[in-house]
Amino acid sequence: MQIPQGVTVTIEPGLIKVKGPKGEVQKAYDTKRITVVAQGADVSVTPVGKKVTRPLKAATGAVEAHIRNMIKGVQSGFEVKLALVYSHFPVTVEAKGDTVFIKNFLGEKTPRTVKIKGQAKVAVSGQEITVSGVNKEDVGQTASSLIEATGAGHRDERVFQDGIYYA
Repeated sequence: MQIPQGVTVTIEPGLIKVKGPKGEVQKAYDTKRITVVAQGADVSVTPVGKKVTRPLKAATGAVEAHIRNMIKGVQSGFEVKLALVYSHFPVTVEAKGDTVFIKNFLGEKTPRTVKIKGQAKVAVSGQEITVSGVNKEDVGQTASSLIEATGAGHRDERVFQDGIYYA
């Protein structure tokens, strides 16, 4: 695959580093199964061994997809928009440092907390929450953790529709 201008890919044993205008991302890979080589403006991912099995092809494709996502992340970044919905109690969301606080959810006195993964950033404006960053996995995991943290528990989901959802 081609490396775009302005992006540098560094391969170390078991580690891929991609650096671009938005930041830097690194990812580990299994050196026993896959060989990654960066030559000039190209990166090649090949399986190790003479017999290429289906799981080995899948692992090779997964590493290629990770590299594509890393390149896209350092060029343009990733962003997920979430919506805060409530009908029973007014809920407030605050992002302080590496923690997000969800206050007064279903009238609870103790705020629910969510840790922000990696380099992701959380911005809250009214009922809209934006999770952004250069690492797709960190952004997706943080957004998923926010959604999961506002589960209504053992209440009827048809009645208690309060929570955070993908916008």
